[in-house]
Amino acid sequence: SLFPALARGCQAFESRPMMLWAKAFAATLVIVVILDAIWLASMRGFYRAQLGSLIAARVNWRAAAAFYLIFAAGLAFFTVLPSQHRPLHEIFLVGALFGLVTYGTYDLTNLATLARWPVRFSLVDMAWGVVFCGLATLAGTQALHLL
Repeated sequence: SLFPALARGCQAFESRPMMLWAKAFAATLVIVVILDAIWLASMRGFYRAQLGSLIAARVNWRAAAAFYLIFAAGLAFFTVLPSQHRPLHEIFLVGALFGLVTYGTYDLTNLATLARWPVRFSLVDMAWGVVFCGLATLAGTQALHLL
């Protein structure tokens, strides 16, 4: 369940050396950037069709870098470190739940507060968040074992 997983995350952070945290963060960051780059490149047309004029002419690289640093830190802390000794299917599910919560927060808040925010976009984006975070957590835990 979620609360024991969160407690394990806190315990993992407190009881593990900082080097383990750094390895989990670094591995997760690399995986997150690669997976999301593949997704964004393959879904460029969908994003343009769904969001149209909301898409900026140029990427704000500082904001993007801040997002990836914060998101990878969250994944490493809440999913990768506490899941490293779980069976593979549980590792994926812990990450998938994190993805549902984080992407759901973004997409459902936009649906609730923004005029003409596309429902279809939110559904696809939330599904991506589930798969993305599940895979990133799975890959992050496996990379952590190799480091």
